[in-house]
Amino acid sequence: MKGFIVVFVTCSSLEEAEKIGNSLVGKRLVACVNIMPEIESIFLWKGKIAKEKEVLLIAKSRMELFDSIQNEVRELHSYEVPEIIALPIEAGAEDYLEWIKKETQK
Repeated sequence: MKGFIVVFVTCSSLEEAEKIGNSLVGKRLVACVNIMPEIESIFLWKGKIAKEKEVLLIAKSRMELFDSIQNEVRELHSYEVPEIIALPIEAGAEDYLEWIKKETQK
């Protein structure tokens, strides 16, 4: 089965990640969200190395919904340039992928 994705979004706080996750699941843009409560990110921002504690949101969905997912995240996110990236699911348990398909809007 093709067309399934995992979407990564880093957030400033657990509250922000929960708000975004609840919205994405509630609007059936994603079937599932996992929240990793504390990660340490090192990145370049405006020409300087920055180091921040962040929260990682991992969502499972379908590629055809990525634009809607991205729009929803941008609407709710506090960052000027939020990380919103999707990776294709190359293989997965067929019943799990069917569940993702069933739980996400058409």
